[in-house]
Amino acid sequence: MQGLFITFEGIDGAGKSSHIATLAQALRDAGRSVTLTREPGGTPLAEKLRAMLLNDSMDALTETLLVFAARRDHLRSVIEPALARGEVVLCDRFTDATFAYQGAGRGFDLDVLSYMERLAQTGLASDPDLMRNPDLTLWFDVPPEVAAERLATARAPDRFEAESADFFARVARGYAERAAAAPGRFARLDGAQAREQVAAQMLAAVAARGWLPEGGR
Repeated sequence: MQGLFITFEGIDGAGKSSHIATLAQALRDAGRSVTLTREPGGTPLAEKLRAMLLNDSMDALTETLLVFAARRDHLRSVIEPALARGEVVLCDRFTDATFAYQGAGRGFDLDVLSYMERLAQTGLASDPDLMRNPDLTLWFDVPPEVAAERLATARAPDRFEAESADFFARVARGYAERAAAAPGRFARLDGAQAREQVAAQMLAAVAARGWLPEGGR
């Protein structure tokens, strides 16, 4: 079977990470092999870079360079080989997060981000001109104030989770802009609903692509 690349996106506190296992099990029940991974991270090198990104002080350019360095290694070592084997790759965050966090949140130049995107995500598959992008992006859209309430009861915040409400409002707008630019790739899910309702939306969005039976299973 052809490989599929599905990403999970949303601001910190949107609840996206809690749904990855649900979709993975539904896909396995449908007979698919699934690889679960995350960004930044997913490889030994990228996990080291993740620790720096979440904890060490740095400027926006350094942050962005580390994100794309981790992504390149992740693509080469994990994502592309899994897709070549015909697996479904479920990834917690990908390049949309970079445009939302470093672009909209930090104010980093979007044209430079687009150049870095092409540089890091091209020349990986049998087609050297292919720039790897997700087949489907599940966007868990939630008001920043709701996400902040959820984070307040979670673990000690990392460097991103500790950002201001204004920062997360900019990030949320960044996600909305990415979704508007690629409506065929994005599926917006109302992340403010109860967990069961969000899961149902997610499974329905994947089933609508023909990748799960109707009803999500």
